Amino acid sequence: MVSRPFYYKETHGFRIFVRPAYLPDESDITTGRFVFAYTVRIENCSKKAAQLRSRHWYITDNIGEQYTVVGDGVVGQQPHLRPGDIHEYRSFCVLKSGQGTMSGFYTFVNDDDLAFDTIIPLFELSANLS
Repeated sequence: MVSRPFYYKETHGFRIFVRPAYLPDESDITTGRFVFAYTVRIENCSKKAAQLRSRHWYITDNIGEQYTVVGDGVVGQQPHLRPGDIHEYRSFCVLKSGQGTMSGFYTFVNDDDLAFDTIIPLFELSANLS
């Protein structure tokens, strides 16, 4: 596994940190299969509790393919974060090339039943080992 620096964005008092990593042992460059893991840390620095309801990802690789992934929660969970709470999870994506980017947003609903989006920072996926 080749880890990269973390990426960070704060929106509505929620801090989103992402650290991507290339997984060479899971990848097969001869067939155009490049596997990347990413760890996400979500910190509630606001004064209100909220539940993460959905995710919306934009994935692009350097051969021009673009994907959008929309779904409920993250890795089968819809965590409820009180002020000061932290939620971490790990997931992965597969690209057809060794370079790409991901970005997006999470939709939260606070305890007053108000929905808001938190931005997931644009981060780079790279199989380059240099």
